[in-house]
Amino acid sequence: MDGGDAPAAGGGKVACAAWIRRREDKSAAAPARVFAAYGRAGAAGSPAALEVLGFDAKECSLSPSPLARAVIGDGGAGDAPRGIAVHPAGDELVCATAKGCRLFKLIFDEFTVRIIPRDAPLLESVGPQKCLAFSTDGAKFAIGGEDGHLRIFHWPSIKVLLDEPKAHKSFRDMDISLDSEFLVSTSIDGSARIWKIDEGAPLVNLTRSSDEKIECCRFSRDGMKPFLFCTVAKGPKVVTVVWNISDWERIGYKRLLGKPISTLSVSLDGKYLALGSHDGDFCAVDVKKMEVSHWSKKVHLGSPVTSIEFCPSERVVISTSHQWGAELTKLNVPADWKEWQVWLVLLALFLASAVLFYVFFERSDTFWNFPMGRHQPAKPWNVLKESPPVPEDQTPW
Repeated sequence: MDGGDAPAAGGGKVACAAWIRRREDKSAAAPARVFAAYGRAGAAGSPAALEVLGFDAKECSLSPSPLARAVIGDGGAGDAPRGIAVHPAGDELVCATAKGCRLFKLIFDEFTVRIIPRDAPLLESVGPQKCLAFSTDGAKFAIGGEDGHLRIFHWPSIKVLLDEPKAHKSFRDMDISLDSEFLVSTSIDGSARIWKIDEGAPLVNLTRSSDEKIECCRFSRDGMKPFLFCTVAKGPKVVTVVWNISDWERIGYKRLLGKPISTLSVSLDGKYLALGSHDGDFCAVDVKKMEVSHWSKKVHLGSPVTSIEFCPSERVVISTSHQWGAELTKLNVPADWKEWQVWLVLLALFLASAVLFYVFFERSDTFWNFPMGRHQPAKPWNVLKESPPVPEDQTPW
């Protein structure tokens, strides 16, 4: 683990965090550089600020000092960060505060990073927001407020696609589907609603019994199985329920963390879910088996886990809490196959096939090893119990 409150990184605890994946040539095949964004609350002599830190995959650690730092707003209490959403391209991020949302441009050079504030009037005066989310393709951006107001924007034009002041009593959680077609949102009263983004209208309310509360929500990300995962509380018991997004019917459920859940997250490749508890524990769940693969206890001792973010390149997560700030944790799960490992296995199979073919050629009684011409042995007619054929008359005319 790696704490997020080192003095060298600036004053104030880390209130929110997110990963930044940056591809230099915008190609999916190009290697990505990974950074972390920290939103720090203000402290004595240090205003609220946004920081970008480098990530060392080999050491599983963040740089002790930020690569870049920018003060949020005028540094007052109302500018303390509450959440961060990073654009999938890695060149922009939105930071939520008590006043509204601030937009920042990220410029990466070979050895330096710059954070440049940008004007976004439609975002700056929206008030305190509970949820922020970019779509996977980066073309949509959605925010859900403490006042229950839902706004969906086209990006980067920031044109309003949906503006619903009474979407919920107050937002609890929110996510956008992998294909950017649907948005799911949950309320503090336990209700959950599916929205059709392009139509800018609600589609369906998820069914629940009178004593159930739907809390956290995430869409699947593997691209093969379009599911919706939600945590559902029924008294002291909490289960993770799976919905089929073709008909919005429940498929099944499983009790995973075994305690009240404060946050839910899914890895970019869709292989793992992460569930954080109200007492500071979190676990990682193998989606294919729906079994717990990693458990971290007392990471944020006695404090609710407010967010968990999966690293885009490694099996590492950043988790945050109001009391303890940010913690970096390497997941104890099976290692993923790297691209070079796959090619190495294919090469080994090819070489093994070539060796087997050579052995077969040298040692087997195949057609090309038969003696030819006058050296061919006579056929065993005695075994076939037939008379040998009479040779044709070779006398010339």
